[in-house]
Amino acid sequence: MNHDLLKHDSLGALKKAGYRTQPVRIEMRNNLLQRLRSKEPTLAGIVGYDKTVVPEIENGILAGHHMILLGERGQAKSRIIRSLITLLDEYVPAVKGCEINDDPFAPICKRCRRLQAEQGDTLEIQWLSREHRYGEKLATPDVSVADLIGEIDPIKVAEGRYLADEETIHYGLIPRTNRGIFAINELPDLTEKVQVGLFNLMEEKDVQIKGYKIRLPVDVIFVASANPEDYTSRGRIITPLKDRFDVQIRTHYPKTIEDEIAIMEQECSYPLRPELPLRVAPFMREILAHITFEARNSNEINQASGVSVRVTINNFESIISNAERRAVLVGENEIAPRLTDLPSLYASTAGKIELEYVGEDKKEEDLVERLINRAVLKVFDQYLKLDDLKPVIAYFSQGWGVEVSDMAPSAEYMEPLREVPSLREIAERLGPFETPGLMAAASELIFEGLHLHQKLNKERQGGGRFAYHA
Repeated sequence: MNHDLLKHDSLGALKKAGYRTQPVRIEMRNNLLQRLRSKEPTLAGIVGYDKTVVPEIENGILAGHHMILLGERGQAKSRIIRSLITLLDEYVPAVKGCEINDDPFAPICKRCRRLQAEQGDTLEIQWLSREHRYGEKLATPDVSVADLIGEIDPIKVAEGRYLADEETIHYGLIPRTNRGIFAINELPDLTEKVQVGLFNLMEEKDVQIKGYKIRLPVDVIFVASANPEDYTSRGRIITPLKDRFDVQIRTHYPKTIEDEIAIMEQECSYPLRPELPLRVAPFMREILAHITFEARNSNEINQASGVSVRVTINNFESIISNAERRAVLVGENEIAPRLTDLPSLYASTAGKIELEYVGEDKKEEDLVERLINRAVLKVFDQYLKLDDLKPVIAYFSQGWGVEVSDMAPSAEYMEPLREVPSLREIAERLGPFETPGLMAAASELIFEGLHLHQKLNKERQGGGRFAYHA
């Protein structure tokens, strides 16, 4: 945008500069086409949707459609919707003081029409940022027509206006988002009365407020989100409203471990300190991603409610926090998560999954432990072969054992790496582990993998301490 335009403060100045406003659909369409030509990403920070969801959203924007995103929790629906505002112009002019962002060239409210008729080209304008033109509401059963569309303002009536006067209306969220994007999260939770008011506004451009019918041709792109199970349930959403949403776009969880890890790293907000560097072995990241993948494929978990990507993100933050606590307590100079930190995931996972069957014999902690074991075994098998570990297994069969602990200093793992035949060479196959913390993490993966393959026994010795032996 030409920022010199921001100096203009009247309708006449805009006309003289040759500026013309556009409907929001055309505005978003033109900005998207510009991004496509320049090969810029349409939605920055959205991972794993390049060949599925993003092309459908692009088609919807090019066609000027109202869109609804269907998906389980934690599939970036809100992130996508909020990213759409970057396709609006950086600034647009509006009639100064207007509650509903009226276009100075074609105002729709009574006040602005009157001002335009009275003042002509001297009509004052203000410049609205794209953030000002985005509105959002979480749908709940107590959301009313007044919240979204408007209500008669008793103060304005008391000032002497008639009830039939359009200027007695206090506008709701949608008119106040005129010439922008309005998002409704969890659309089926709106009551039927509000849904009726919404589809009237979307299509017929008229609404009834306290029995007073007004024409309200707001220029708004509607974008909604919903859980597929609720959206398809009879009675949760009225058919005419469904029909007003031009496209229905299905979101999904990451399809690859690489995408899950990329999202995990992008969204992790753990506060780190430069004096205590974080070093996470690649296989630890893969284990966390596999835990979530295992949860999404488990018949013990209610898949209709979904297993959010937030499970992976929060689990990543949990193992970092446990590793940092250890580093501080034992005086280490690095944060290096390892397998003995995985029990910290019980707290960050249990609250985000819903068991299919609940009972005394079904405990979330037991399920999380099974998910961890399956993920560890899968990652172990990707990196190592049991045949290569025969010297290690033979060493333990002679009666030797090893203790590990989530509070043990990494230096304590150096002796097994020296004493157990081939252990160091095998650990180095897991990556270039140049620090004690990373070598300790590699050692624990080897011991736990052998245990899960039933080559070693494992005993809990209290707290976070375990012993491996033949």
